[in-house]
Amino acid sequence: MQPTQAQYFTPDAAVLAVSLELAKGSWKVALHDGRRAKPAVHSVAHEQAAGRLVEVVQLVEATKHKWRLGAATRVVVIYEAGQDGFWIERALAALGYEVKVVDPASLPVTRRARRAKTDRLDAIGLVLSLLAWLRGERDRMQVVRVPAVAAEAQRHGVRERGALQKEIGQHRDRIRKLLRTVGCWEEVKSDFAQRLARGAVVCHDDSELPAQLRTRLERECERLALAVGQLKTLEAALMEALPEAVRERIGRLMQIKGVGQVGATRLVLELFWRDFANRRQVGACVGLVPQPYDSGESRVDQGISKQGNRRVRALLIEMAWLWLRYQPDSTLTQWFAYRTQGSGPSKRGKRIAIVAVARKLVIALWRYLEQGVIPEGAALKAA
Repeated sequence: MQPTQAQYFTPDAAVLAVSLELAKGSWKVALHDGRRAKPAVHSVAHEQAAGRLVEVVQLVEATKHKWRLGAATRVVVIYEAGQDGFWIERALAALGYEVKVVDPASLPVTRRARRAKTDRLDAIGLVLSLLAWLRGERDRMQVVRVPAVAAEAQRHGVRERGALQKEIGQHRDRIRKLLRTVGCWEEVKSDFAQRLARGAVVCHDDSELPAQLRTRLERECERLALAVGQLKTLEAALMEALPEAVRERIGRLMQIKGVGQVGATRLVLELFWRDFANRRQVGACVGLVPQPYDSGESRVDQGISKQGNRRVRALLIEMAWLWLRYQPDSTLTQWFAYRTQGSGPSKRGKRIAIVAVARKLVIALWRYLEQGVIPEGAALKAA
């Protein structure tokens, strides 16, 4: 006798899988109930976001009626995380649908050099991955954990702060480069606008700046002053806008020597808003875990995975260097010194080791917040 081979999965309870391939002009909607040979694919192209979402709901309900699925049929909707954020998930969840937001990089793709790629094919591949995920194949994709509305809103302050700091640096660098075109090597300090107004900024031969260049520099100074003012206003009101529980967690992190207000605030708002079951989840979430490639005789060290929040990852590297400076007696600093003592003047060995320090540091800070365990050998700030 030949064993029976099931080509299609038929769940005990009816499930309607729906995938959304999001685009500006239209959305592709693929629907599959696990029993048919191919999914049904439709397009919705309403000009407004609310109207397009209504079209999706109407299409789902019409498909349930057409395929003779019960009104209580479980509907699971999936779409890729991207610039649309999580408003679609919250809107559909409020209507009673089960929504999964998936990491696009975790979806399997063909490795052919020339592969067909359209929104229709992406929607079909997405709904098939969802069906596989529903029947237990958890490695087919990685579902993103959706933050609460309040937790997501609290991030805007720290992210705007970083954007303003970057903008200020860009304005100062642009002014500095414009001055170098006429041989002026002036430093762009806080009093530069006043010195430019009274004619103290001159060319290399002490001649006046060209009128057009002077006008452009004045406009750059106005934009720089606006960004600096907005940054001061934001920093003054950032902590007051946070809930008391969040401020308490930030204050606990700041009790550790080497952890400042900026680092503690960004860690709490960007990373420690979610719950972790173990240290492996913490390391994987920030993308600081090794990513090996071992196949046959090919063994390549690909470095860290670089998954998760890149802002947190960059912050942890900076905090790791500060930890070595302000916590010289800690076990983590001694571990770094032992691992790099034979590297001599080589900087590559230290850069590799500091990544491991950052991973160990974020796990230690997570344990400190959740369990009250102070990092081994670490010193606290004076009360």
